Amino acid sequence: MDDVLIAQLPPLILRSALRALVSQGKTSQAIFVDHVQRRLKASPPSFIPSTELFDSKAPKAHEFLASVRCMFSSKMAIESLPYFSYFFTCITQACLLWTTDSELEAMFIRACGDVVQAMQALKESRPSKTGDLRSKLVDLQQALFTCDTYSLEQKLTRPFIRARVQVDDAYSWLFPDSALHIPEHQVESRISEWASLRTNAGSTATFLHTSLGTLLVPRLLNGLWQLSSPAWGSATSKEQNAALGRLVEAGLLATDMADHYGDAELVYGLFRASLPPAIAGTVVAATKWCVFRQLEVEVSAQFVMEAVKERSRRLGGRIELLQFHWYDYSNKNYLFILSELVKISRSHPELVLNIGLCNFDAIHTEEACLHILSEIGEVGLVSNQVQASLATYSLVDSRPSIKLADVCNKYRLKILTYGSLCGGLISEKWFGAEAPDIYSEALQLTPSQRKYLDMIMTWGSWNHFQNLLRRLKCIADKHHVDLTNVATRWVLDRPAVGAVIVGTRLGVSEHVESNLKVFSLKLDENDMNSLNEMVLKRASRVYETLGDCGNEYR
Repeated sequence: MDDVLIAQLPPLILRSALRALVSQGKTSQAIFVDHVQRRLKASPPSFIPSTELFDSKAPKAHEFLASVRCMFSSKMAIESLPYFSYFFTCITQACLLWTTDSELEAMFIRACGDVVQAMQALKESRPSKTGDLRSKLVDLQQALFTCDTYSLEQKLTRPFIRARVQVDDAYSWLFPDSALHIPEHQVESRISEWASLRTNAGSTATFLHTSLGTLLVPRLLNGLWQLSSPAWGSATSKEQNAALGRLVEAGLLATDMADHYGDAELVYGLFRASLPPAIAGTVVAATKWCVFRQLEVEVSAQFVMEAVKERSRRLGGRIELLQFHWYDYSNKNYLFILSELVKISRSHPELVLNIGLCNFDAIHTEEACLHILSEIGEVGLVSNQVQASLATYSLVDSRPSIKLADVCNKYRLKILTYGSLCGGLISEKWFGAEAPDIYSEALQLTPSQRKYLDMIMTWGSWNHFQNLLRRLKCIADKHHVDLTNVATRWVLDRPAVGAVIVGTRLGVSEHVESNLKVFSLKLDENDMNSLNEMVLKRASRVYETLGDCGNEYR
C-alpha cells in the first residue's frame, strides 16, 4: 500500500512528508541526501542549449537552475560548478537584454544567490584542492566576469557582482598561493557615493547604547543571518550596499554576522571599505567563528591565529567583536581556544578587539570565564550571544533568565539576543491569524519560522501565542508604537541583556524607522507585570524540555 500511497500523493503532501521524515534526525537526513546524490549521478541534468534556456515562449532556465540547486543542496557543490559556468556563459551567447525589476534580472539575482550558497556548501565540504577543482572555479570566475563586462558594455544593471565576490573568495581560500587578478569590483572606490553620509547615532537623548569591552554600540544590532539562505530573498550588491547605508545613516552602526552566513562577511567588508574614513571608524563588525564538528587538525596557538586571520581577511579589516561557538563541551579544546582568542585581542588589536561567546549555557559560560581568568588574570570575554532559531531570549523563550543572566552579570558579560521576534511571527501580521501549516507552500514560511513554530508549541499553544500577541497589541496601542517594539523593549529590559539583534533582509525589505521606536518606548510597571505574568511562568517549561541555552546545538 505504501507504493500506491506515494504514487497518488499530491506533490504538496509528498514534500511535507519528506520534510517530516528528514526532520527525524541525522540518519534519515543522510539517507535522503544519499538517495538524491545517487539519482543525480546516475542521470545528471542536461546542458540545455541557450536557445531553449531563454526561449521567449517556453524558457527552460528555471527548470535548469532548479536542477543545479538540487546538486549543491545535496552535497554535490563541485559537480554544480560547470552548470553555473554554462548558465552564465549562455547569457552572453544569447545576447540577452534586461531592465531593472524585469523577470530576467530577478532570475539572475536569484542565480547569483544560488552561487553564494554553492560556494558556502563547497567550503563546508572541505574538498581536496585538486587541479580539477581549480579549473572549475576559474571557469566560473571567467563566466561571471564576462557577464559583468557584458552588462557594463550594454549599460544594463549588474546583478553578477555578488556572485563574483563569493567565487573569488572561495578561490582565495582554497588556493591562497595562486596568482589571482583583483577584479575591479573589489578595488573600485565608492567613497564618493557616501561622501554626504551622516550618522544619527546619539543625536537624540533616547538613542540607547551598551558597552561591549572597548566598544560602545547601539542596543539594536543589524543581523545578517538572512544572507545565509535565498529563502529570505536575494538582492544585488548595489541594493545591499544601499540598505547598509540607510542603517548607518539611521545610527544603527553595529552589524552581526558569521562565518557560515553565506557572503555576509564579504558584503559587509566591501561596504565598510567604501565608507569615508570618518564613518568607517565608527561602524562595528561583529562576526563569529563557529566550530560545529570535530576538528581534523591539531589545536594550537597557530591554528587559532589562522582562524582569526581568516575572519579578518573576509571582512577586509579589523573585527570589533569575534564570537566563538563550540560543538561539544566534553571536548575541552574550546577552553584553550578561548584563552588564545583573548590573548590575540590584546596582542593584535589590528585583527580583533573583543571576544565573546555564542550559544554557551550558564555552566560552561562560567567555566570559560574561570579558565581564562586563571590563565591570563582577567575574564577577557565581553558577551554571550544566545542566537538562532531555538536558543533565543524572547517572550516565548526566556531560558536565559533562569541561570545564564546571573552568570553573565557575575562576570560582566552582556547577553546579545537573536530571534526575539521569532522570525517575524511576533508581529501584527500573525495577530488573529490561524495556526499556520508548517509545510504550506502557499505561506512560504522561512526555515526560521518553521523552527520557531516548534518553539511556540513547546512554550504553549497557538491560542496561548495569540493571547500574547493580543496583550502586546494592547500595550503597543497604548504607547502609539508597533507590537514588535513592545516585544523588543521587553527583551532589552531583561537582566544582563546588552542588545537585541534584529534580522535585516538587505535590499529586500527593511523596518528601520519602526525599529528605532524601541529607543523612546518605556514600558511602565503595569506593562511589565502584564507581560511577565504571561511569559515567565512558562520559562521553566521550555527550560525543562530543551535544556539551557544552546543545548539544542550540541
